[in-house]
Formats: sequence, C-alpha cells, structure tokens
Amino acid sequence: MTAKRWIEKTGAIGLMSKAGRYGGTYAHKDIAFEFAAWISVEFKLYLIKEFQRLKEEESRALSLEWNFQRTLAKVNYRIHTDAVKEKLIPPRLTKARKFAATARQWEAWQALASF
Repeated sequence: MTAKRWIEKTGAIGLMSKAGRYGGTYAHKDIAFEFAAWISVEFKLYLIKEFQRLKEEESRALSLEWNFQRTLAKVNYRIHTDAVKEKLIPPRLTKARKFAATARQWEAWQALASF
C-alpha cells in the first residue's frame, strides 16, 4: 500500500503525500520525529540529548535574568527610598505638625481597632 492510499483510507491528519516532481511524503514535525526515533536509536538519543541541552541552556538564561532583575530591583529600591526622603518628607517637621500627624495616626488606629 502506498503512503497516499494509506492516508486516504485512514483519514490520517498531519501527513501529506504528493506525486510527481517535487513530490514526496511529508509529515508534521512531531510525527516525523517520532517516526525517525522509531527507525533509528541513534537519532532518538540525539533528540533526547539535544532537548536536555536546550532545557539546561534555557534554565541558565532564566537564572541570569532573574539575578539581574533582583539586583536591579535592589538598586531601584534604594533610589526610590532616597528620593522620598529627600523630596517628599520635609527636612524638619515642627512639633505641632508631628503631634498632629501622630494624633491622626492614633485616631486611625483606634478606629481600626474598634472593628
């Protein structure tokens, strides 16, 4: 039985067969890899080793990216906190302002505690 007849009879999905010039039997890459692994043990081992290498390389790259993001966040945290200290908090709060701020915080805390 030819590949074309088998595809027609079984209604195979992911396979295609063409006759004539530039013809041949084509399969989806998953089907082709499985067929090649079934035919050749060497190819199957090559696929496994290559997959492992790619996953290790991907893991290494993600680890470096995570480390970079962590360091960047650490530096940015320092920049942001320093900016808040310098630009948003007045250098000296008068005693009255400090007391008023403390009183408001105390009132807010008591309101929350009463729930």
